[in-house]
Amino acid sequence: MVKSILSAVIVALLLTVGAIYEHSAVKREFTEFSFEVEQVYTIVNEKTAKEKDIYDLQEKWLSKKRRLFMFIPHGEIKEIDLWLTESIKLVRDEKWEDAVSKIEVLKELVEEIPRTFLLTPENIL
Repeated sequence: MVKSILSAVIVALLLTVGAIYEHSAVKREFTEFSFEVEQVYTIVNEKTAKEKDIYDLQEKWLSKKRRLFMFIPHGEIKEIDLWLTESIKLVRDEKWEDAVSKIEVLKELVEEIPRTFLLTPENIL
């Protein structure tokens, strides 16, 4: 009986520590990337962005996504990949209105994905 209770407490503690680590790792990666996305959004909105600016953002994302694969669903990672890739072509073709909308969606994804890892009742249940 005591072993069962002790085992349950240890498992609960390990799960809690793991969830806290997962949340902090995801939040850290997305906080850094969010800053980069915001900078690109500004230059795209001002119509001064170059294709290289989006490629640089994509490179930063690629370095982050390697670490994020173990934490977040691959579908969400693929969505960010898609929006970035589309943004590159739109900036290259100087389709600013479309490029701004793609980057706005990217900004929203970068804000929302980490929220799904908060330790809140709606995420736990």
